[in-house]
Amino acid sequence: MIHCEGLVKIFKTDDIEVVALQGLNLTVGQGEMMVIIGNSGSGKSTLLNILGGLDRPSAGQAVVGQWNLLKMSSEQLIEYKRRTVGFIWQNNGRNLVPYLTVLQNVELPMLIQGKADRAYAKELLAAVGLEHRIGSRLTQLSGGEQQRVAIAISLSNRPPLVLADEPTGSVDSATGEQILAIFRRLNRDLGVTIVIVTHDLSVADKVDRVVAIRDGLTSTEWVKRDADSPGSNGEAASDAAPGSDPRFGGKHKEYVVLDRVGRLQIPPDYLEAMQVSGKAVLEFDGKRVTIGPPEDSPPSGRPDRS
Repeated sequence: MIHCEGLVKIFKTDDIEVVALQGLNLTVGQGEMMVIIGNSGSGKSTLLNILGGLDRPSAGQAVVGQWNLLKMSSEQLIEYKRRTVGFIWQNNGRNLVPYLTVLQNVELPMLIQGKADRAYAKELLAAVGLEHRIGSRLTQLSGGEQQRVAIAISLSNRPPLVLADEPTGSVDSATGEQILAIFRRLNRDLGVTIVIVTHDLSVADKVDRVVAIRDGLTSTEWVKRDADSPGSNGEAASDAAPGSDPRFGGKHKEYVVLDRVGRLQIPPDYLEAMQVSGKAVLEFDGKRVTIGPPEDSPPSGRPDRS
């Protein structure tokens, strides 16, 4: 469904140039539900805006379904945003038109396409548990209800891909669980591909695959273990199989992502534990590569600059 390779995004002003994405690689399968995590400024929101057709990439490759996002005309971009992708903002005010009812909000994207399908709009609202709220307006809804309306709106034109930017960021944990349960059910029942951007690791624990972005690059990936594999039953990470991650209850195996020229990002906590900085020694035993500090490095692990 999504294939990005060497994706670059540069923001320029008169005085400054910021490289938000520095050659990012990402593949997402059709019908997959996955999470992208990263600190503020890592590039995750920039990636989501590019995939949503809200921003143009500067270089590289970005393909969603049949669309090449680097080569689309303005008319094709409009068509892409109308039919291929649904977008859910963290700020509920960007998802809803306040003077319309819940039902009218869900029907609005359909009207832009030409004709509203009221039966399908009601079906979507029932799917998110809001069939009793079809006549309500924005001020009459809780934050969680507004976000559920936003999910229904994102699906109103039957897109194969839904992008969600911090969908649980403005609600309490119980409501966040309800929203994630809705995502899982819609992913299963409709087969829609769902990509969630978040900094909330509890959200990441609910999906099979998590990709971390750091400094504009995909750095680490976690894939949920099979139910019968060691470390998949929620025991402490210290008792789980090697490579499991305590942030996800020991249920996911951690991988470092290699780009097409063999570069990878080693997690900062690994480098700190090894006291490696600036340069490192690599050794290959025929099966594994081992990395460590140079033998002549000072105790701090920092390169000698004398």
